[in-house]
Amino acid sequence: MKLSQKQWRVVGTIAAVAATTTAGGVAWAATSADPTPSASPSTPGQQQKPDGPGKGGVRGEFGLGGALHGEFVVQKEGGGYQTMAMQRGQVTAVSKDSITVKSSDGCSRTYALTADTLVNAARDGISDVKTGNTVRVTAVVTNGNATASSVNDGTVRQAAGQKWGFKHGPR
Repeated sequence: MKLSQKQWRVVGTIAAVAATTTAGGVAWAATSADPTPSASPSTPGQQQKPDGPGKGGVRGEFGLGGALHGEFVVQKEGGGYQTMAMQRGQVTAVSKDSITVKSSDGCSRTYALTADTLVNAARDGISDVKTGNTVRVTAVVTNGNATASSVNDGTVRQAAGQKWGFKHGPR
């Protein structure tokens, strides 16, 4: 069963909320920084590259400013509210019914998979997602249980992109 237009709107809203929240956090951090000047190793006019995960600026990895995991509430179409979760990390277990992801800070969570879960891996969907792959999961949380609405496998996507000559995978 495919995601309905309403479900796509929810996923889009989640992405927009996450990006806005991240941008606000970056702006707050920038204005709350220590005003004491420090030496900069860069030459004027040169821009330094990020030096690790979560250092990707506002866009960051997967477009979420380097966020590892979190929950947030969105308004449902027609009224009411819905809790959503997002997590980025390594797959520690995967089956046709669930996926467990562990973020670099040690947070681990298991997500139920359904026929409605959109899997962006390769041709075989969740079967291509392997233990150790880096993924981003977006889920709906009901009574503390998280059901994945999407699983984005960056490892498989990057390998497929390199196969076709993309330097860093398809964009």
